Amino acid sequence: MQIKQFLLVFLAITTCIIFTNCKGKKEHQIQALTVVAETAQSHATGSQKQYVGTVEESASTAISFTGSGTITRICVDEGQHVGRGQLIAELDKTQAQNLLSNAEAQLKQANDAYNRMKQLHDNNSLAEIKWIEIQTKLEQAQSQLQLAKKNLADCSVKAPVSGVIGKKYMDAGETALPSEPVCNILNIGDVKINVSIPEKEIGKIQAHTPTTIYVESIDKSFVGGTIEKGVQADALTHTYNIKINIANKDEKLLPGMVCNVGIDINETAKSDGEKYLSVPIRSVQRSADNKLFVWIVQGTKAHRQDITVGETIGNRIEVTGGLKENDKIIVAGYQKLSEGTEVKL
Repeated sequence: MQIKQFLLVFLAITTCIIFTNCKGKKEHQIQALTVVAETAQSHATGSQKQYVGTVEESASTAISFTGSGTITRICVDEGQHVGRGQLIAELDKTQAQNLLSNAEAQLKQANDAYNRMKQLHDNNSLAEIKWIEIQTKLEQAQSQLQLAKKNLADCSVKAPVSGVIGKKYMDAGETALPSEPVCNILNIGDVKINVSIPEKEIGKIQAHTPTTIYVESIDKSFVGGTIEKGVQADALTHTYNIKINIANKDEKLLPGMVCNVGIDINETAKSDGEKYLSVPIRSVQRSADNKLFVWIVQGTKAHRQDITVGETIGNRIEVTGGLKENDKIIVAGYQKLSEGTEVKL
């Protein structure tokens, strides 16, 4: 009887231990978070610096009417190619046509008076002052006719240059005012890359400094042309704008596209060949005590590692302290981590 009781107690304890172990393993599996990590490696410093730039059109022409009136139609759409002299928009011509008809009638009357008075003048039967008055009225009527014709012609606006319609600011039915833009025409056969350069580096960039441009949105790289340097710094950022010229015959580069710009600068903050560690900028976080840190993998657990950083290199940042080569830095999946969290690569 005692042996039977002992066996029952032993089985109960064994079952509890097995259940506890299974539950522990299950909880361990649930707590392990999947992360993505990269191994820290030293890189040789080159002479090319990375910046962020924006594509701009090489020229922009605002199209507007010289007079005021109601727009009856817009003949172009955004993104449409237009040639020089192509009709862009028209105003209501009713008033201009009435003024032209009135000017034509006045000219007809002035011509009739001129022809009648000329006969008298030729026969010396007309005072000279009266003859001058008739001539003046004829010239005034001719001027009024030319002005009326111009007003009628100004009801239509045509493209002064060839290019692409960038943006329409007005549409049919709206009232146009003198010099108020209806649309703009962009020249994107050649484009410029606008880049902000820190003042300590602007002196190292010359008109023919080699540059490379990568545009992620179209997954294409370009070799930059001549560089235009700005001479006035931004009051807040103390940076200077440069513009890199690029041929864009296929017009794949569009204004507003963001690109990565590599500029070959002969002198850098570090000598060529010097080693440095870097991590993706997105993996660096700031703690409540204002310290920068990254998550690294130690064994199977996450550990918060404080770091010090240097300069930004593209979408990465140099690490000057806190990391060593071959450390595994967590670059994705770190949002739910805490110290000692089980992780799975």
